[in-house]
Amino acid sequence: QVQLVESGGGLVQPGGSLRLSCVASGSIFRISTMTWFRQAPGKERELVAGISSDGSTNYADSVKGRFTISRDKSKNVVYLQMNNLKPEDTAVYYCNADVRSSAAAWSKYFPYWGQGTQVTVSS
Repeated sequence: QVQLVESGGGLVQPGGSLRLSCVASGSIFRISTMTWFRQAPGKERELVAGISSDGSTNYADSVKGRFTISRDKSKNVVYLQMNNLKPEDTAVYYCNADVRSSAAAWSKYFPYWGQGTQVTVSS
């Protein structure tokens, strides 16, 4: 099994910053894409930012220029640096990773989710 654990959420004033972390552990041979999603109350879960194994990134238009995703492949960790936070960034942030658990030829990638971390932006 694979576990993803997020941390770093909290309460911050508008214009402030937070850094989220997500650590993957367990039966891991290789991780391809790692992605941050968020879900605000009453809204659908949406993609925030993703990073592939080769380091290429993509961002939601609403966070471009403010958020930065990065990863440490040696530690199976993905980060989300969030700057200039706005009240509309308030949500539960979830980490997702596509994980291959075996080197066997038949092994495939499966998506795993963390339990989420709350980010609240309010004065």
